[in-house]
Amino acid sequence: MKKSLIINYGLLLLLTILTIFIGKGIANPIALSFFVLLLFGIKFLIVAFQFMEVKEAHNFWKISLLLTLGLLILVVLVVK
Repeated sequence: MKKSLIINYGLLLLLTILTIFIGKGIANPIALSFFVLLLFGIKFLIVAFQFMEVKEAHNFWKISLLLTLGLLILVVLVVK
């Protein structure tokens, strides 16, 4: 297995564990939502660009992926 895949997999595990600790440590629901969604966005981008090979795709798909992620996070924060 490539070294970059192992590093990305480890980073995903680390971010998941960090999400658990943040979920138990922050009492303010607005701050909690912000930090959990921030970590979700980072993990989403790692998976999309590394494991789904979006980094090799046309710029249109990269931009549309980023805009979709931003819209999703914005909708969740506004509805919350």
